[in-house]
Amino acid sequence: MIFAKLLLQTKQVNSIKNQLKYLPPGKLVCSHTGKYAKWFQSDGHTKSYIPKENRQLAEKLAIKKSLSLLLDDLENEKKAIDFYLRHSSFQDKAEQLLIQDSEYKHLLAPFFTPLSEELTNWVNEPYEHNSLYPEQLVHNNGFGNAVRSKSESMIELALYMNRLPYRYECALMLGETVFYPDFTIRHPKTGAVYYWEHFGLMDNPSYSQKVYNKLQHYTIHGIIPSVQLITTYETKEHPLTMETIQNIVQHYFLDKNQVYK
Repeated sequence: MIFAKLLLQTKQVNSIKNQLKYLPPGKLVCSHTGKYAKWFQSDGHTKSYIPKENRQLAEKLAIKKSLSLLLDDLENEKKAIDFYLRHSSFQDKAEQLLIQDSEYKHLLAPFFTPLSEELTNWVNEPYEHNSLYPEQLVHNNGFGNAVRSKSESMIELALYMNRLPYRYECALMLGETVFYPDFTIRHPKTGAVYYWEHFGLMDNPSYSQKVYNKLQHYTIHGIIPSVQLITTYETKEHPLTMETIQNIVQHYFLDKNQVYK
């Protein structure tokens, strides 16, 4: 699946960036004279000779160069896929299979359901959904619910493939007002409740004003942005990316370097 590939690439990019942090500064320069080669460590301006007995430094710098090139390739491919997703209505065969035949989705469920039985039961319990504008629920990635935008579909995919327990547009009473956060999420270890709201039209002044009012309402009732409330934003010029989504998931819910299995 295209979304899944994008998520995997994001994980690879994050992993490579983390590895690069622990490699030596500078880059390796190899000088060849006939059958012999010399190694140098360069900072872009000057270079210093690396003696043969310090082969380990040369190896680490070689690894750094290889990882840096791989990182460039992955980031360029990610940009191309992200652009494609933003401008295409194409749905690949794997997605179609999961949408059209629920039995496949049922058989695959054990590989993506939360590890906690209590949280799995919470996910599967009936709850009050948002019944407004059902005609807008047009995006389905095959794993979870039909959602209202490609960005929400990307968020849901990240939650699902990282085995995080969540509900889509579950009713939340705040004072006398019913809200339907895009995603209600339980922490996989502590069970703590988080809410994720994605705001996709921030270049629309009337929409953005409603967003500010909504955030104020959350705050008044003790649900604080960046604490229990996760928020993401986008405009036409600055769309939400899978890298941003995965970084948020990693920060709030996963152990360092944890990936789904």
